[in-house]
Amino acid sequence: MKRRACTQAAIAVGFFSAGIATAACPPDLDGDGLVGGGDLALLLAGWGTPAGDLTGDGLTDGEDLTGLLSQWGSRCPSKGVLPYELAGTTLLAAPWFSPVDVTLQSQPAMAAVDSDGLPEGSTWPMPLFVVADRNGDDWKPGTPLQDVRGNPQVWNVNQGGRAANINEVRDVGLLDVAAGGNLMLGLGLDLVLDVDGSGTLSDGDLVDGLDRPGMFVSRNPVLAGPYATTTLSSYTASGATSGFTTSRLYYPTSIQSLAPQPLIVISHGNGHQYSWYDFLGTHLASWGYIVISHQNNTVPGIETASTTTLQHTAAIISQMNTVAGGAIANRIDPSRIGWIGHSRGGEGVARAYDRIVDGTYTPTNYGADDIGVVISIAPTDFLGSASANPHGVPYMLLYGAADGDVCGCPDNDIADSFNLYERATGWRCSTYIHGADHNDFNCCGFEDFAGPSGTAVGRTEAQEVQRAQILAALQSRLRGDLGADEFLWRQDQSLKIPQFAATTTIVREFDPSGAADQVVEDFQTNTATTQSSSGGAVSVVNTYLGEGILQDANTAFTWVSSDAFNGQVRGRTTDTQRAGVFSWADDALIHWELLPALADQSGQSHLSVRLGQGPRHTYTVTLAGPCNAAFRLVDANGQSSTLSIAAYGEGVQRPYLRTGYGTGAGWQSEMEVFRVPLSDFAEQNPALDLSALVAVELLAGPSLGANVGRLQIDDLLFTRP
Repeated sequence: MKRRACTQAAIAVGFFSAGIATAACPPDLDGDGLVGGGDLALLLAGWGTPAGDLTGDGLTDGEDLTGLLSQWGSRCPSKGVLPYELAGTTLLAAPWFSPVDVTLQSQPAMAAVDSDGLPEGSTWPMPLFVVADRNGDDWKPGTPLQDVRGNPQVWNVNQGGRAANINEVRDVGLLDVAAGGNLMLGLGLDLVLDVDGSGTLSDGDLVDGLDRPGMFVSRNPVLAGPYATTTLSSYTASGATSGFTTSRLYYPTSIQSLAPQPLIVISHGNGHQYSWYDFLGTHLASWGYIVISHQNNTVPGIETASTTTLQHTAAIISQMNTVAGGAIANRIDPSRIGWIGHSRGGEGVARAYDRIVDGTYTPTNYGADDIGVVISIAPTDFLGSASANPHGVPYMLLYGAADGDVCGCPDNDIADSFNLYERATGWRCSTYIHGADHNDFNCCGFEDFAGPSGTAVGRTEAQEVQRAQILAALQSRLRGDLGADEFLWRQDQSLKIPQFAATTTIVREFDPSGAADQVVEDFQTNTATTQSSSGGAVSVVNTYLGEGILQDANTAFTWVSSDAFNGQVRGRTTDTQRAGVFSWADDALIHWELLPALADQSGQSHLSVRLGQGPRHTYTVTLAGPCNAAFRLVDANGQSSTLSIAAYGEGVQRPYLRTGYGTGAGWQSEMEVFRVPLSDFAEQNPALDLSALVAVELLAGPSLGANVGRLQIDDLLFTRP
């Protein structure tokens, strides 16, 4: 995590008998490395309390003052450069600025600094350097700073905290992102605020990017990549099922000048053709991928579809030295494979992975560990819980809310695509597009739009979203592109791709499922509403709270009080994924106690949660728009910090107003993720101690602009990054 530095460092020293003079560091209360006026002011402000206690007797008094004065002018040992989140984006409300890493080349790059936290003696104005990404020993003090723009920019720091010091990082959009054959979406850079103006790395300089790039200046993932492409219209895959041996190949024309690249396999749906994905195959090839789109045996069912995916993957690996006259010889990296399937093919790729994991199918020249990501576009769910199962492989779902085929209807589990997403237990993401239908995601299928008149986004728009989101997922999982994930979770108001129409609603979920994640509540265990899955007590004020399986209890979307999970067509009766639901008509609160094991979150980066409005619920209909809520962190000292999710975008989207299956308007539940940086909570209240948290609270109601509301909630956790 890139954390804010220069916060108050009230140093408690355990040296009762030895005295202050033997402390490892003199009584530097304000953390600037020097014992001076700032420390004296803090000590006097805490007079009579433990706040400035240096002797360990529990009281700030004359002994502490004498000790501090005796060390006047002393310096702490060198502390080196300091981690600080400089790069970010402006917000719609307090705290007005939030740290993120990615900025499109065509858009202004922004950075901010908290003037109240700068070390004493800082020289204003300060140079802001943008430097090539570096790590480890490259951050040694004394190292000269070289700005990649030629010269640093002058930063005039103002009084008034971070909100008064938001500035554009100039000219980074002019940098050559593709230099050196860079295959990542963005160019990773680090920012250095040279607080003493020395032009070299010095103690106290603020660095965004100590452990990973502090900023990515990104190319637009909708647009073609840096390579010209070649398409081989067809070749015969050796060993594939008779009648389903034909495949199409897309690759960078200059592939032989590149290192071996990931393989992408596209498996079409029932009634579709392998030739209907040229727009996607060519796009991915322009970014350096080797792509095939093959005939898929979908008519008998999902099992045969999975078989042709497995066969064609093996075939292209074994034939790469001869297909296309040897054009891609030795250029496929079989340890980096991505599967993309549409409709029955979307279920087929999940089933193919399941068969390898279960040991019922053994590929000849690759294995489960070589499948880096599985992507399902509007998948069916014929086989159900045990077989249409992505397990722990990184998984992406792309889905249209106006799908007239795999509709998300409450009366048919086969047509519920979110079932597969909920079964995924590893890294996962979902992109749900209002107004997109089933065949918008290929070139030539018939229109089966089933939404309200005037809401269709059309094939061109849907495919622009498709290209961007699929490319970002592949980059993240197959190339380790650290700048790709933000395209998968940030709301459009925060990271807007220019080609996306302002009227298009895109709802994104993202769960990194890293080993460092710490779950507060996922509703999978301790199923009583009074205890969280992490074991802490749960209490509510002015709200109903329920827990249950993510399945609509009847065959209609009409709201009835007996069906708390109305609209939740995200699992079968044999699935086990659970969530919570709550509603309010007054200012309301849910309080989750944090047990000691979850108290220290200073090493995490975000508070993450997924929320969705309840379709056709009376309160959702009354609200008739995005829903706001807020989160509050509380520490052991009674300090708290509250942030509204609407500051980061539009809040929780209104369900797509599709009709059918009962009265009213509103379709299947659509969850979206909100990731709030923990440093923003600390910015809002610098006294908040992220190492001693005792509670997380969710607030909703009229004071936040939502007089009434109904939300589903799941996966409340602390995560990194």
